[in-house]
Amino acid sequence: MANYVLEKDIHVFYVTASSFPDGVLAAHQQLHAYVDYDANRKYFGISAPDKTGTIIYKAAAEELKKGELSKHQLEEFIIKKGNYIYIDIKDFMKDVFSMGKAFDELISNPAIDTQGCCVEWYLTQNEVRCMVRLKD
Repeated sequence: MANYVLEKDIHVFYVTASSFPDGVLAAHQQLHAYVDYDANRKYFGISAPDKTGTIIYKAAAEELKKGELSKHQLEEFIIKKGNYIYIDIKDFMKDVFSMGKAFDELISNPAIDTQGCCVEWYLTQNEVRCMVRLKD
């Protein structure tokens, strides 16, 4: 587990998965139908429980050109700046359950922002950064 400072908010547009974890891949596929993959674009998975405890998952991306995602009437979300703890996972597709294990470890930290969310930041097509924001 390491620390990372997100210097500024990241404004993203997202597709909500029909369920978690089964609908996650379809949500990412739907998002990618709106824009082609671009190594310069930031891609995310954002998850948090709702009031009933059900995990709500959002496949998200940052716009590179104003309007390219918002024109599809996608919902918006702000990944808040601040201090995060994280675990990087290389070749995550070889063991997708490793992300769940990483988040279990991260959310066990008593210093996390309980109003925050779990963030998967897809650094490359093979590497993901599992992040949780700490309290201010």
